[in-house]
Amino acid sequence: MHELALARGILATALRRADGRRVVSVEVSVGALRQVVPSSLAFGFEVLARGTACEGATLEQRLQPARLGCVCGTQWELVELSFLCPRCGGGRTEVIGGEELAIESIEVEEQPCTAPR
Repeated sequence: MHELALARGILATALRRADGRRVVSVEVSVGALRQVVPSSLAFGFEVLARGTACEGATLEQRLQPARLGCVCGTQWELVELSFLCPRCGGGRTEVIGGEELAIESIEVEEQPCTAPR
């Protein structure tokens, strides 16, 4: 279950960036080719976050589709498992999207300002 390792990395990054503030939500972008089970990632994050500043934070996942490109210039979203170009039928294609795994944003509670006015 590689989702637990991914959740651990997301949690560590969120805690480091939050700098002691309570985390409200973490938004991640997950490529379809990463083969991540969204419910497993969310469960792992929830379990690992217990007792940390991320406890109760929501993990928002945006699935990014797999995209391919061909030497003929055609780009398309991979819908079925075929790496042949739908335009020219060629096999000289490359993955141009769908492998990403990135934290897009971390929302934290701001501490109230205590400076005199």
